[in-house]
Amino acid sequence: MEIVLQFIDMLLHVDKYLGTVIQQYGAWVYAILFAIVFAETGLVVVPFLPGDSLLFIAGAFCATGAMNEWVLIGLLLAAAIGGNTVNYWIGSWIGPKVFDHQWRFLDQQALRKTHDFYERHGGKTLVIARFVPIVRTFAPFVAGVSQMTFARFQFFNVLGAVIWVFGLVFAGYFFGNLPFIKQYLNLIVLAGISAAIVPLILGGLWRLLRRGDKRRRVS
Repeated sequence: MEIVLQFIDMLLHVDKYLGTVIQQYGAWVYAILFAIVFAETGLVVVPFLPGDSLLFIAGAFCATGAMNEWVLIGLLLAAAIGGNTVNYWIGSWIGPKVFDHQWRFLDQQALRKTHDFYERHGGKTLVIARFVPIVRTFAPFVAGVSQMTFARFQFFNVLGAVIWVFGLVFAGYFFGNLPFIKQYLNLIVLAGISAAIVPLILGGLWRLLRRGDKRRRVS
C-alpha cells in the first residue's frame, strides 16, 4: 500500500520530483526522461509510468532554462518512436504463435477481427492512444499481435509521437509556469488521469454487465 501511495504522490508532484532530479543529476536528466518514456511506451509491464504529465512538466522546466527544449524533444521523440517499435516487435513475435496455436482461452476469430480492425482503423487508434495512459502502452503491442502492416504502423507511430511530444512539451513550455497552472497542477494531473482511465473502466464494466445479461437470457 505504501508503494502505491508513493507512486500516486510521484504522479501528483512530478514537478517537484523532476526539479530534484535536475538539481542532483544535471544533464543526466535527459537520459532519465528518455528511459522513462521508452519504458512506458515499449514495455507492456510498466504502463503505470508517468507520460503526459512528465512531458508537460519537462516543457515547463525548459521555459525556465533548466533544460534545452530541442534536445529534450529530440530524445523524447526517439524514445517514443523506439519504444512503440519495440512493443510492436514483441507483439509481432508473439502474434504468429497466437494465431498458429489453438489456445483454449483465446478466440482466434476475435484475433483476426482485431487484425482487420487495425488495418482499417489502427492508424488513428495509435495516434489517439498516445494521449491515453495505459492504452498508450498496449496499443502498439496489440498492433503487433494482430499483424498490422509494419509500414502502416510506423507511419502512424511517428505521426503520433510527433504530435504527442511537440504538443505536450510546448504546452508545458508556454503554459506550465503560469501561476494558475502551477497552483492547481495536482488537480489538473489528477483530472487528466481520471478523464483517461475512468471511461475505460466504465466501458469494461458495461461490457461485463452486457455479457452477464446475455448469459442470463440464454440460460
